[in-house]
Amino acid sequence: MTTILTRSPFTDARLHYVWNPRNASAESVSPAADVYREGEDLIARLDLPGIDPAADVTVEVEGRKLVVRGERKDQRAEQSDGRRLREVRFGSFRRVVTLPKAVDGDAVHASYDAGVLTVTVSGTFAGTTPQRIEVTTAA
Repeated sequence: MTTILTRSPFTDARLHYVWNPRNASAESVSPAADVYREGEDLIARLDLPGIDPAADVTVEVEGRKLVVRGERKDQRAEQSDGRRLREVRFGSFRRVVTLPKAVDGDAVHASYDAGVLTVTVSGTFAGTTPQRIEVTTAA
């Protein structure tokens, strides 16, 4: 027996943005992120070009979560003659990184340089080295 599932292209969220690009710019802002371990520290680098980090970005620690949120604002006037290709997304964003353990806010440092926000969480991986467990066999 064969079952055929049909899907309307107009209900697929990805194709919805093709037909409604105005909503896509407001809903799909998600900066590229690179999160890695450097010694005992966690480093998160987010691409945020054209953003004023003092006014438009918030970095918080909520338990075991590092939360970076903000808004990329469109400062240009809407006056245009003819067609326009817009690949830059504007709107609010939120990125969450789950930490291996809860940390104090004093362990978090953030800096912004050349359009990249770098967040360092010191000591996140301290004491998290893997411990080998011996496996015994039944006789």
